[in-house]
Amino acid sequence: MAGDADIEEIRKRKYEQMMQSQAGAAAEEEKKQELEEAKKNIIRQILTTDARERLSNIRIAKPEFADQLEGQLIALAQTGRLKGMINDTQLKELLQQLMPKKRDISITRV
Repeated sequence: MAGDADIEEIRKRKYEQMMQSQAGAAAEEEKKQELEEAKKNIIRQILTTDARERLSNIRIAKPEFADQLEGQLIALAQTGRLKGMINDTQLKELLQQLMPKKRDISITRV
């Protein structure tokens, strides 16, 4: 019966490890959600409604670029370099500066 006790002890340890890893994952997920909520609140404070709509459209098309843009906007707001809210036209100008320049290709026939 010593084998049964050992098996039961191993099961207990495995169960405890599993519970600890789940608790750690839940805490990490909660931390991510809090960070996302804080980002949304800051974006709500620095962008007008039209600009937020444009940002959400960009997020659908290019999620990585939208995250990068949000990060830059939040950094500008936290350093105090933004004066007032950013409207849609200002966001467009900012996007044009951030987007890589596309080469114009023209084909001429001889």
